[in-house]
Amino acid sequence: MYGHGVQNPEALSSHSGRPFAPEELALIEEVVGSCGGLSRKELARTVCELLEWKRPSGGLKALECAAYLERLEAAGVLELPQKQRTRPVGSRTRIPVTERGERGPELLGEVSEFAPIEIELVETPEQAELFRELVGRHHYLGYAVAYGAQLRYLVYASRPERTVVGGVQFSSPAWRMAVRDRWIGWDDRTRRDHLQRVVNNSRFLILPWVRVKNLASLVLSRAVKRLQADWPRRYGVELLLVETLVDPERYRGHCYRAANFVELGETSGRGRMDREHVRHGASVKTVLVYPMVRDARRRLQGS
Repeated sequence: MYGHGVQNPEALSSHSGRPFAPEELALIEEVVGSCGGLSRKELARTVCELLEWKRPSGGLKALECAAYLERLEAAGVLELPQKQRTRPVGSRTRIPVTERGERGPELLGEVSEFAPIEIELVETPEQAELFRELVGRHHYLGYAVAYGAQLRYLVYASRPERTVVGGVQFSSPAWRMAVRDRWIGWDDRTRRDHLQRVVNNSRFLILPWVRVKNLASLVLSRAVKRLQADWPRRYGVELLLVETLVDPERYRGHCYRAANFVELGETSGRGRMDREHVRHGASVKTVLVYPMVRDARRRLQGS
């Protein structure tokens, strides 16, 4: 039974902002123990349905649940079936190499020369493959399977002919980030209650052969505006804040500041999913945020 021989069981009593009562944890153990024929994905969906662990839109939080089941397994609480050969969250994935991702002719000039700039939501398999190739081949962090909820956009210039010039990805925010949490005024409980109203700009790419003045800040501004409508439509949640992390050894973040993002300070370098404090100082990043509504901080405080 849960808690017997497990170090610090309280640390396992919540995940992604959702607390779990002892009877819910017992139910999870029972489901995993009695449904041996189900895959990890099927177990996660079953647990979500039984516990009504859903997004405001009604969709199951299966990704978060699968990660929680793995935490319970790592703590010795339960034993999951063997992993199927799928791409886990955060993993590197196969990057297609096609002509569409090859270096194109240099685009130089003012953004007005290439207008209108179009922000296109990634919805089809073909769009997803193009996004994966461009980010995988041309972003310094590469492409990785995003954690939790996400939306991706391809960016196109319309002149002299329609051509892709970049991509933007938004995904679930960091669970805990001291400089952001202080700026908002969050304690643990308030963060748990309102974290779903924050989103992370986890990838931003302007293709390296595209050197168009003011393009990056224009894309950020328009992508955030699209996000305000697209995220509630997809997930049923009104967003209040966009956060992003910039590597100061590579970039100054000028385009974010030009798009009215506010610099808050630096991270501890632990990494977004490092809850055990084992990577402190590994990679310090600059934190910038964009309030999507005028009273974002007050509303994130629950007031």
